[in-house]
Parts: sequence; C-alpha cells; structure tokens
Amino acid sequence: MKIIIAGAGEVGFHLAKLLSYESQEITLLDTRKEDLTYADNHLDIRVIKGDATSIANLKNARVKSSDLVIAVTSSETTNITICVLAKQLGAKRTIARISNTEFIDQKDEVGFTKFGIDELISPESLAATEINLLLNQSAFNDTYEFENGALTMLGLNLSRTALFVDKSIKDAASLFPEIHFVPIAIQRYGTQYTIMPRGDTILKEGDHVVFMTSKGGGEELCKLTGKSNIEIKNVMLLGGGKIGIKAARELLKNKLNVKLIEKNKEKAFDIADELPKALVINADGRNVEVLKEENIKDMDAFISVTGNSETNIISCLVAKSKGVKKTIALVENTDYFELSHEIGIDTLINKKLLAANTIFRYIRKGEVIAMTKLNNMSAELLEFVVKPKSKICNKIIRELDFPRSAIIGGVIRNGEGLIALGGFKIQENDRIVVCCLPDSIKKVERLFL
Repeated sequence: MKIIIAGAGEVGFHLAKLLSYESQEITLLDTRKEDLTYADNHLDIRVIKGDATSIANLKNARVKSSDLVIAVTSSETTNITICVLAKQLGAKRTIARISNTEFIDQKDEVGFTKFGIDELISPESLAATEINLLLNQSAFNDTYEFENGALTMLGLNLSRTALFVDKSIKDAASLFPEIHFVPIAIQRYGTQYTIMPRGDTILKEGDHVVFMTSKGGGEELCKLTGKSNIEIKNVMLLGGGKIGIKAARELLKNKLNVKLIEKNKEKAFDIADELPKALVINADGRNVEVLKEENIKDMDAFISVTGNSETNIISCLVAKSKGVKKTIALVENTDYFELSHEIGIDTLINKKLLAANTIFRYIRKGEVIAMTKLNNMSAELLEFVVKPKSKICNKIIRELDFPRSAIIGGVIRNGEGLIALGGFKIQENDRIVVCCLPDSIKKVERLFL
C-alpha cells in the first residue's frame, strides 16, 4: 500500500515505524526538519519537508496514487484540511486525528465522509475508553472488546494458585470442559518471546497469558486463577489534561466517585466547573503527603495520566504501596511495557499504540473490521468477516491449512460470541477473531479474501 502520513510527531513517527516494518510504501510529511531527519535516519521511508496543507506538497507526495492518507499533526483543523484536500486530489481513504471528541460523537449527523474524511480518531478518547474497560475488568492487566463484549480479550499473569499452572492446555481443557475461554498467546516470565499455545503447551507460574473469552469467561477465569474482580467505586485521577477530563467524565457516567488532582490552579477551577460531580483538588499529586491527605488508602483505583511518564509510574507505585488495588499509568515510551509487571503497576497505556491499533485495520486486507496489537507482545488480534467466496467459508477448523503461528480465538455469529474449537464449522457472515504473529498475517488474510 502507498501511505502518506502527515505529521512526524509521536503518533506519526510510531505509525511510520510500524508500517515500514511491514514493507509498506510510506511518505512522511512535516514542517520540522529535525523530526524528519530522525525518521529518515532510522526508517526505510520517504520524507518531505513542508506544509501538508499545501497542494503542491501533496502532489509531490504522489497523493493521487495513494491508498491511504493519515493526518496526525498536533492541529485537528490542519488534519481535517489535509484529509479534505487529499480526497479531492485522488486519495482512496483518509483518516484525521482530532482532539475534539464531539466530532466523533456527532460524526453521523455531520457526515464527515461527505467532506472527504473516512475516519476520525482521537488518541485521548481511545485512552479514556481503555481506562473504562480496565476498571470494568479490574482483575486483568489487558482488555479489548469485540462487538460490544460478545468476545473479550483478557490478559493476566499466572500466580502459583492458578488451577492450571504446570498443566498442558489439553489437560486443562479436560478438567474444565464447559469453559468460555481459551488461551491465545503466552509470554514466558523474563522473556520477550510470544508463544502461540498448542495442546501440549505447559502453562507456568509467572506466564503472562492472553485469553479470548465469551460471556461469563471472565468470571470463570477469576475463579480458576485466584484473581478477583473487585468492585471499583472510588477512583483517584492524577492529571487534568484531555485524557484525565475525558476519563473522569466516563467514570462519573458509571456512578463512580472521582477525585481529580490538577496542579495548575486555573485549569483545576475550569475542570471543577466542567465536572461538578467530581471532587477536583488543586495540588501537586507527586507529593506523597498530598496523596495521604486525600485518603489514597481508601481508593479502589489510581490512574495517573499527566504528561510525564515517569511521574505517572512513580505515583502509581506510591498508590500501590498505600494499598490501592488497581493502578493504571499513561506512558509515552513503549519500552516501559517490559517493566510494568515486574515493578508492580497493573497496566500501562500508550496513546500511540491505541491510535496505531485503530488505524491498522485500514492497512489489513480481507475485510478486517477490528484489530489490536497485544501489549509487549509481537502478536496481533484481527477480526475478519467471512465472505461467501472466502477460502475459510463452510470449512471445519481442524481441516483448515491454518498457519502454526496463528490461532482462531473465537467466532461471533448473529451477535453471540463463541469459543470455536477444532470441530467448529465456519459459516458465511461469521466474524472470526484471529491471534497471529507477524510472519503469518499475510497467509491468514488470504484465507478471508
């Protein structure tokens, strides 16, 4: 695919890096020479210095023959303008990054596609949604929903009390025949290798295991692993930026008690006016005494979403030391993901990865309608729709020529999530969720074309 990315900031560079690894033809446009120089030196892509709202620059980037234009500059008005121009100049699809989530809420009424914008994404809105999901599934480190929860991906670290530790997948399945979950990826403790589990794979203490679950699967996993989904009622948020405000608004809708700490006095008063049901505190949340005074020990969850990754990590560690059961930190450096479980933070979230996950489904082939990359793993979860002419249609799973480095995690049929084992027959219009390593993605995609 020929892809133009406008904006070489954090999201743009991260996307360019991920896409360049996949041998996509990438052109990166930006006005800042230093950002382009860094990208040019580190990635196998084409870079153009200039304003992406310039028609001449878009033509120079060969917009007419482009398959996708992604506008992810820091200005939403610039991104909207770029997409409108690109579509008029011949781009097949366009995606604009925006910060005003009202645009997403009202996109059908406004009809952005009529202007030439195929999709709107807000990394801040995605992060707030992720926080909400994680609090709903408080026992787990990772979570992602397909079709409003018909199937849900849940990740956790196995403790020695888990009933299937030191058992093979096959033996565990025989012990629990009526289960509503299946393991789809494993990362061994202390390694960076992603294992696609098979029948003879042994589950070990310390493994980070990602499961696909249908309705009720989360509760079963909690019982079998000794975890518990604690009821979250009291939440403390550190940071009153876009993510903090959006997350607070979502949590208040769910009838949670929210304390939000913001050190900027003027911003704190503005937030208090905007969110009258939240308790907004003007203080420096990095100060341990402040956290004690605000009764951090009584909180069920602590979420740190300031603009500084180190502040977020340290404050979450302080919260953990005070007995807070669920901690979530926003980080910009994806390398921190390797450390999160070792240092004791429950979950790290990253805007760049969330935005990339949303955008990636436009790059995938074969009617991909949703996808997510697994945190700190090299695997992807892809959701496909089975078409009448798909090679996989009307086939039994065990009879498929399916890659060894890919697993069918589940099937959504008529809105119902199903855990599909070897004898399951795939039908037209089924939505299939597949977990696969990078080397098998193209082969999996061909099965659904």
